[in-house]
Amino acid sequence: MGQRVEIDERGFTLLELLVTLLVLAVVLGLAGPTIGRSVEGVRMRAEVSRFAAMLRHAREQAITTRRPHSLLVDPPGHRVLIMGNDEVRETRALPAHLTVEAEPPPALTVRFEPYGVSNGGTFRLTSGDIRYRVTVDPLTGRVRTERL
Repeated sequence: MGQRVEIDERGFTLLELLVTLLVLAVVLGLAGPTIGRSVEGVRMRAEVSRFAAMLRHAREQAITTRRPHSLLVDPPGHRVLIMGNDEVRETRALPAHLTVEAEPPPALTVRFEPYGVSNGGTFRLTSGDIRYRVTVDPLTGRVRTERL
């Protein structure tokens, strides 16, 4: 009669499982929109990098070929063109969600000379509420990007 029965206490109770699932649901509910925004931010950053790379490529082509090259933004066609010798050398379509504007507005072309300098330019890239500025230095032709 004086024997104790030991109960095996391995495992979880139903209440513990329900509380865990509730906490997990709350955390995912709060983190979900944040994750969505960060994915959009990563996509936008990639597009800005591609745009800046095209500017750098146009500059490199001007230096390498010893002929002026230009990058032209075509908003109606939603594309970017690299021009050399009055010919289209490369074309890249812009994603539908991306808007590219020049600052000031009429300056949608940047011309690079054979020795690396350019006429300079500033572009504002927008997707939703994410905005970046891409600037081409007129003296050096260097391209910089910054988030606004």
